[in-house]
Amino acid sequence: MKQRNPLAVFFLPLITFGIYNLVWFVKTKNEMNKKGANTPTAWLLVIPFVSYYWFWKYSEGVELVTGGKQSPTLTFVLVIILGAVGCAIIQNDFNKIGTDAAQSPAVFGANPYVATQPAVATTVDTQEPAQFQQSPNPEQTQNNWSQPTISSQPAAPTEPQPPVTPPQA
Repeated sequence: MKQRNPLAVFFLPLITFGIYNLVWFVKTKNEMNKKGANTPTAWLLVIPFVSYYWFWKYSEGVELVTGGKQSPTLTFVLVIILGAVGCAIIQNDFNKIGTDAAQSPAVFGANPYVATQPAVATTVDTQEPAQFQQSPNPEQTQNNWSQPTISSQPAAPTEPQPPVTPPQA
């Protein structure tokens, strides 16, 4: 989710007579849908009473994206009753998602903020085992097998293959 200043999310709708609120809803809806939410088109916001359905679906998306930290009921109440204040609170939760994802890359799959490492091929070098000698005392039995050694080498780059064209009749 994009980091936005919650104060801007609060004050810009007041300055733009609510237009920024619509822009914010559409942008955050698109970002949530990229993360797996299923929020319908924002055109439903302009239809009376159907907009409540849209706000509920949006609230469910907020719950999904925040990992259950923000309940859909609380989000719905924040948006419907508190308006710009509720949007600022929700944006603050969205901003926490970005910092949590940077600390924990397991959240929502791979972390896009972490650079990927080049592929490394790992080979195992095994040595032939030494002769196993039994000692007369079972408490002193030792295993003389050597441990395998692991070496890491960068993977050899592969050359791109030319595209295969089907034979023409």
